[in-house]
Amino acid sequence: MSSTLFRTKKVEQSILDTEEPEHALKKSLSALDLTVFGVGVIIGTGIFVLTGTVAKDNAGPATALAFVAAGVACALAALCYAEFASTVPVAGSAYTFSYASLGELAAWTIGWDLVLEFALGTAVVAVGWSGYIQSLMDNAGWTMPAGLGSREGADAFGFDILAAALVLVLTGILVLGMKLSARITSIVVAIKVTVVLVVIIAGAFLIKGANYDPFIPKEQPVEAGASLDSPLIQLMFGWAPSNFGVMGIFTAASVVFFAFIGFDVVATAAEETKNPQRDMPRGILGSLLICTTLYVLVSIVVTGMQHYSELSVDAPLADAFKATGHPWFAGFISFGAAVGLTTVCMILLLGQTRVFFAMSRDGLLPRFFSRVHPRFKTPHRPTILLGVIIAILAGFTPLTELAALVNIGTLFAFVVVAIGVIILRKSRPDLPRAFRTPWVPVIPILSVCASLWLMINLPAETWVRFAIWMAAGFLLYFLYGRSHSRLARRGSGEEQPSVGGGTP
Repeated sequence: MSSTLFRTKKVEQSILDTEEPEHALKKSLSALDLTVFGVGVIIGTGIFVLTGTVAKDNAGPATALAFVAAGVACALAALCYAEFASTVPVAGSAYTFSYASLGELAAWTIGWDLVLEFALGTAVVAVGWSGYIQSLMDNAGWTMPAGLGSREGADAFGFDILAAALVLVLTGILVLGMKLSARITSIVVAIKVTVVLVVIIAGAFLIKGANYDPFIPKEQPVEAGASLDSPLIQLMFGWAPSNFGVMGIFTAASVVFFAFIGFDVVATAAEETKNPQRDMPRGILGSLLICTTLYVLVSIVVTGMQHYSELSVDAPLADAFKATGHPWFAGFISFGAAVGLTTVCMILLLGQTRVFFAMSRDGLLPRFFSRVHPRFKTPHRPTILLGVIIAILAGFTPLTELAALVNIGTLFAFVVVAIGVIILRKSRPDLPRAFRTPWVPVIPILSVCASLWLMINLPAETWVRFAIWMAAGFLLYFLYGRSHSRLARRGSGEEQPSVGGGTP
């Protein structure tokens, strides 16, 4: 039994499977498209909210250094993703990578994890987008009926119709084709980045040097908690991180790290990239560099405009402009956030459908979902199924507490990919690698350590929910996936490996 759990799928076979006519995705993306996707999904509410939150509570003006530290942690993982995505240019991201290196059970585990991560991420972002739209409507004197507004904190029955409608519209766009999705994303990202740049440039003229004194505020110890709401590290070791001071920078980094989540979604589009060996590393690393730079500049501006102790938690950028006598920027920033969140939602939905599609093509989920549309060459069946489910989830459920599951799922994927790089280097040193992660195994080991550190700083309650979801996944694998796997059928002679593009 152990041999079946750890059977690996050869890289060559994974690539051959992408050539089966009924299961082949259209290659239409360039390095620019991938970079735009990365920037589109990374820059979300984090840049408009987290900067002020961590500056006020954790690091003061040194929040800029926290963004640098978080960016370095992400860069370690990005280097590992870049090697895998250029070596195994197949849909599925970390799922496909782990299938080639760690085996089928690990692949199923990470695939099941990513399905949860992207589904909740899409729903959470859709609800956030709905909130911004309703805020802009209120400013214009329009109010949504109580039963069709946000579900957060609601007592009566209701449905967030705006969140659900956004998911359904984006589902339709993804069904129509990747190039259309890329064009729409490019337009929206251009608007979003323009808003961010205007905020940076305008805010730079409102900076007061006195607000940077002290740049690293005096350290303040934090009392350790004992409930499930407390970080796991506190329950395990009784250790609590400090706010402010040098250690406060790293405390802040563990918070702002989640503003970077999303660059790994770029890897799910490897199979639809014209030249993945060249363009995937450029898209992954390029988008991360751009976003890190923007985050650092925004944090420098907002802490220079207003003293960190006076920043608001809900809308720090907008309120900083209000405090300096420029209130119209508040609406401008809300508009940028609302527009920008549409791309975040769409790209997360894109990532989930590609992982689901890859698992279906491998037989771990019903093969019905791995047939592509005859005209658009997109995985329309899983896209429609998941889009409808997520629309219902976003409409009916307040998701604040579940949002942390997105974070632990991403970090878990980072750990698996980093370990996979080391294993595949040893098991398949002959594979052609257009991009090679430098200093292996040092970089992957550092990536694992950074990800685990951030994971144990998540609430223990998040770990409990994550464990329940993974237990359900193991049950499904042993009841269905293990026996229906194409590797299992090929091993028993029920299915012959595909050669040169025929459908088995």
